[in-house]
Amino acid sequence: MTEHTKTDGLPGMDVPVLPEQGAPGLTKSPLRNDRMSAAKMECNACPVLCQISEGRTGACDRYANRGGTLVRVDPVLLLRRELANDAPALVPFVRPCGELEGESETPARETALPVRDWDGDLLLADKIFVTGVGASTTYPDYKPAPFIVASKARGVDMVTVVTEGIFSYCSVKVKIDTDRFLGSEQANVRYKGEVVGHVTTAEYGSQMLSLGGVHHLTGGSKKEGRMTLEVMQHLCNKQATECTIDGGSSLVIQAGKAPIVNGVHEQRMRVGCGSATVGIFARQLHGLADEVVVVDDHITGVLTEHQAGRCLAMQPSGIQMRGRKSTPGRYFQVANPGNGWGGTDIANPLSIIEGWEPGAARPGLRLLMTSTTGEQAQWYVLDEALQPVQQSMPAAVRKVVERIGENCEPSLCTVLFLGGAGGSLRAGVTENPILLTRAIKRALVNVTCGGAPAYVWPGGGITVMADVLRMPDNSFGTVPTPAIVAPIEFNMCLADYAALGGHMEHVMTLEQALARGAWQDDGAPTQRQWCRPDISNAWPLGEQPMLG
Repeated sequence: MTEHTKTDGLPGMDVPVLPEQGAPGLTKSPLRNDRMSAAKMECNACPVLCQISEGRTGACDRYANRGGTLVRVDPVLLLRRELANDAPALVPFVRPCGELEGESETPARETALPVRDWDGDLLLADKIFVTGVGASTTYPDYKPAPFIVASKARGVDMVTVVTEGIFSYCSVKVKIDTDRFLGSEQANVRYKGEVVGHVTTAEYGSQMLSLGGVHHLTGGSKKEGRMTLEVMQHLCNKQATECTIDGGSSLVIQAGKAPIVNGVHEQRMRVGCGSATVGIFARQLHGLADEVVVVDDHITGVLTEHQAGRCLAMQPSGIQMRGRKSTPGRYFQVANPGNGWGGTDIANPLSIIEGWEPGAARPGLRLLMTSTTGEQAQWYVLDEALQPVQQSMPAAVRKVVERIGENCEPSLCTVLFLGGAGGSLRAGVTENPILLTRAIKRALVNVTCGGAPAYVWPGGGITVMADVLRMPDNSFGTVPTPAIVAPIEFNMCLADYAALGGHMEHVMTLEQALARGAWQDDGAPTQRQWCRPDISNAWPLGEQPMLG
């Protein structure tokens, strides 16, 4: 066999014939593994260099030996432009891989919505976009990208450089909409007992996790690397994944689904902190209650002291709160974080009230205490001894509490893939990678991931971030180095591609791309898959890059 197996779908390279050993100044390179069985094939799609027997797949389950030819198992996905709404739809092209492990062909992906016919017109290159999903990689990265496809967008000659990148430097950022205490900041997040990330800074109404990264993938034990890779692949492919946090909660996370915290499905994301909730609903509660306390782990609001209450000329209630007073009507640290009211550890809201100031407080004073989501709310009236006594909540007050809940968005998990594309995959785009980096920063190149918009971080390098919900299902794979395999596309004007030193000799039309062996047969689509109607991506070609 040759030193580098030509992976199905990758451009050929003219390899010079080396002279025999002993020729002046040159030495013939030995085969990578002289003792490998002739019945096996060496796959060079990643550094593992699997030796694959006939009818078998490699360790990544992405490449297989079919009759002595290395083939890509998963389908290549195309986007087809919908003329009615300009939103992309997914068109997978399946390349059969023969009799592999009892399977007669590559399994089809699920189709969530009805199938529609495609007229097969391959000349409409501006209506078809080749994604990196299933496109193959460029390892070892002296090769041009698997697909460098010419097209037109609004009459302008464009080119899309398509590949699947092998990302050792990558992570996922998980946003979990909940006030529940998940774990202390910097606490370890574990998957199957291994540390795979940590809790990071909380944001408005959400807890944040940072998972993966090169130090967990390569800097720990082999098991830590494997578990980190597995949890990242599951989350990026929109699968439910269970994690635990040291000193905190157990979680089930799935992109686009409500989080499950300690076995309980979360329902609502808070409308705001306690102070914000007081300000939003102050006018609606004015005249219905003499005092309102919105319990919150971060900022608890007290209506009569708050600027909103002062603007409404509300009389001081004489309430004396626990915690640290920040500004009028805003209190920090009224309780510890937890799974109780407003993300605190309290079950009885009266425990955050130290007492009532005689002279200001009076018998009959009406007190509403609520959480930031309205899920917990109680109504009290002070008795003669200035002690709050729980009573039935008036209908008018209940209506405002329900409106607080109405203004809370559904609790969801959001998974963002974050990867550094500064590695050698750039050689598949240009012979001078710095020109690609500069072109991206100058907004001459639009970077997408599986056709989905990608945010390019400012500063050095090509650091991209994409919402996995906007990407095709099962866009991510792995190689056991360990590293994530993710689709990435670079879209630009053809003239700009030539100017940055692109591989112009490998630019092909869509027809040429579909006719190549990587697509098998005539490339006729076997099914149709549509983007989610509530997540509509812009057409990747001709759109402005999402730059920092």
